[in-house]
Amino acid sequence: MRCSRVLIIGASLLMLNPFSACSKSNTKNVPETKTLPENKTVTQVKAVSPEVKKAKLVYSKMSGRFKNDIQFKDDAEIENFIADLNEILEEEKTFPENDVSLFYLIDKKHNIGSDYVPAELIPVKQCSLFNVSRNDLSLRKEAYDALKVLSEAALADGIKLMVSSTYRSYNYQTGLFNRYVAQDGVELAERYSARPGTSQHQLGVAVDFGSITDDWGDTKMGKWVYENAAKYGWSLSFPREYEDVTGYMWECWHFRYIGVKACRFQEKWFNNIQQYMLEFINEWNLTE
Repeated sequence: MRCSRVLIIGASLLMLNPFSACSKSNTKNVPETKTLPENKTVTQVKAVSPEVKKAKLVYSKMSGRFKNDIQFKDDAEIENFIADLNEILEEEKTFPENDVSLFYLIDKKHNIGSDYVPAELIPVKQCSLFNVSRNDLSLRKEAYDALKVLSEAALADGIKLMVSSTYRSYNYQTGLFNRYVAQDGVELAERYSARPGTSQHQLGVAVDFGSITDDWGDTKMGKWVYENAAKYGWSLSFPREYEDVTGYMWECWHFRYIGVKACRFQEKWFNNIQQYMLEFINEWNLTE
C-alpha cells in the first residue's frame, strides 16, 4: 500500500526518477526508458536557438526599470517575441537607404550630429486636411504622408488637427534650448527641451500637435489623437511618469512617426513605451 500511495502522490517524481523502488515493483505501468548504447538515459532538451540567446543578451543590457516592466515567462514566449521582432526588422530594410532608419534612437545618450538633415523634407502648409501654427514647417516624406492619412481619419470624425511644430534644424534647436536655459536654468530646461543634436524633431518625423500645453490632452482633438494615432503609425514619445526612461517630462502633444507595425509591436511587447522599443532595436542591431 505504501508503494501505491507514493505512485499516486508523487507521480511527477517517478517521471524524474524511473529507477525508484516503486517503479521496479510496477514495471508494467512504467514506460520503457530509451537508452544510448552506453546505457545512458536520453534526455530530450530543446536546444536554445542563437536568436533566443541573443535576445537574452540584449535584454541583459537594458535598464533596471526596463527589466522590471518587460519580462518574458519562458523561451517559448521569447521565440514569439523574436518572430514579431523579425517582421519589424524586415520592414526596416524597406526604409529609404539615403536616410536614417525610422527607428533611429535619438535621446540624451544618442545624437544625430550637427550636419544631419532629412534627405527629403516636404513643406507642411495650411490645407484642407489640417491647420498649421506657422508657415515654415516641414516633415520627412514618410511622416508627411502619414500625417495626411491621420488627418483624413480625424476629419472623418469631425476633427481638424493643428500641427504646431515639426522638423527643427540643429541650429534652430540650439537657439531654442539656449532660450529655455536663459529662462529657466539648465537643470529645468533639460527636463523639457533637447540639447541640439538630440531632438526627435531634427529627424523630421516628430509632430507637436495643438497648443503644446498639458491641457491639450483633455481637448477633443487631444483625446482623439491619443485614441487613434497608433492606428496610423504615430507613437507618443514622452508618456506620463516615464521621465527617468525618456529623459523628458510628460508631453501629451509630442508624437513620432514609426509606422503601424512598429506601433503594434511596441504595444504588444514594450508596455506601449516607445523608448523601450527603440532602445531594444538599437541594441539588437549593434549586437553580433
